[in-house]
Amino acid sequence: MTQQTAGTPSMSTTGAPPHSRSYLRPTRLLSQSERSKLHPSVLAEAERRAASIQLRVADAITAFAGSMNFVYLHILLFAVWMLVFEQSPWPTLTLIVSLEAIFLSTFVMIGQNRQAVFQQVKADHDYNAQEQLLEENTDLTRAIHELTGQIHERILAEVTASVTRDVAAAAKPTQDDPTKP
Repeated sequence: MTQQTAGTPSMSTTGAPPHSRSYLRPTRLLSQSERSKLHPSVLAEAERRAASIQLRVADAITAFAGSMNFVYLHILLFAVWMLVFEQSPWPTLTLIVSLEAIFLSTFVMIGQNRQAVFQQVKADHDYNAQEQLLEENTDLTRAIHELTGQIHERILAEVTASVTRDVAAAAKPTQDDPTKP
């Protein structure tokens, strides 16, 4: 992260402002991010979603419907509709808002299902990666244990040989010693 100075928004590591919602649109995510920094599951899902027109449309609608621009647009449209186009009690506006709520709730459920599938794929990937690392760590631990055992045996053999030599040297009478008969 870069330091934020007065009047300048901070930038993320990808160069996009932190309020950017480009991660909601796979085509933008793929074009604005370094692929090597993306989780493999995120990359695969983004590529799959970017390849389908139907999924790109759903992503665009979901990204817009979950933004403050969507709220502001609706406040403006409802105010204009209520003040200019329709008299009380606004039956047409009620019908339009009800239909929009039906479609938006459908898009919310589509988004939740998509997120659940993505989370499962990511969890499966993470589980497999952790299992592989656990297996590698177990193999390394076994190898270290075997090497430690070999080092221990070699040192023990050297110490035993050294002690044996010292005992043999102490037990052997020296021929240069004049005090010994």
